Amino acid sequence: MIQSTCPFCTPGNSKILCANDHALAFFDGFPVTPGHTLIVPRRHISSFFEVTKEEQAALFDLVAQMRELLLAERSPDGFNIGINDGPAAGQTVMHLHIHLIPRYAGDTEDPRGGVRWIMPVKAPYWKKR
Repeated sequence: MIQSTCPFCTPGNSKILCANDHALAFFDGFPVTPGHTLIVPRRHISSFFEVTKEEQAALFDLVAQMRELLLAERSPDGFNIGINDGPAAGQTVMHLHIHLIPRYAGDTEDPRGGVRWIMPVKAPYWKKR
């Protein structure tokens, strides 16, 4: 089901970087780093926990394809992969989307902790030993 007000249901063919029967990939409109990509299911659902096994496989196939494309075109040094599932987790567009964020050496002073920085007090766990 396509939601007419959902920006991820109809991103426009010129924005789609790769696709399969169940998912699309395109650059994030508000990128954290160069090459920040979103992978979304074609079906309008809000939660990762609503995807079928077939959709899940299709989504992660595009994550892998986009990783290869970004490695070839931008040579990142690493990646963060993330899903904000629900408003309490920071989801603002209620269409499931997987963030594939290329990381580059030096793009932040200390990248340790990665996604743990959503809770800054708990992120530097290595300092608490």
